[in-house]
Amino acid sequence: MARIVFFEKTGCINNTKQKKILTLAGHEVEAINLLHHDWTEEELLSFFDQLEVKEWFNKNAPAVAKGEIDPVGFDRQSALEALLADPILIRRPLMVIGEQRLVGFDPEKLDSLIGIKEVTNPEAQTLLAQNLSVCAQKDNGYIKTKMGVTHDE
Repeated sequence: MARIVFFEKTGCINNTKQKKILTLAGHEVEAINLLHHDWTEEELLSFFDQLEVKEWFNKNAPAVAKGEIDPVGFDRQSALEALLADPILIRRPLMVIGEQRLVGFDPEKLDSLIGIKEVTNPEAQTLLAQNLSVCAQKDNGYIKTKMGVTHDE
């Protein structure tokens, strides 16, 4: 069993499913709302340092999805400043497993690191078969707003 610090957007359907997979595989998950975490440049770089800057951004963040922000146009420093100013832009989940720091939910990588695919629980298998990288609200034709859920036309 691994202990996983899981930085999420609280309420995100996919983050909830991802945590469920980890829990059903027997791991302990400590969820932290990445929107309210007090991020520092050093801490963010500990996750993103080995990735291309454009991979630091959440493609489903409203400003990115609408084309208002183009992750390709950022250098390391301007990307860090943007992510610190608006954490919804941070690609998620971010996970700490022992000394490992992971960006995004990669079932293959997680399976090789802590084992998640051999779980015989049918719910876990159903969840693993889903595309958990597409925003569930957008995928269903809905967007979430501060006032509730509205139809995305």
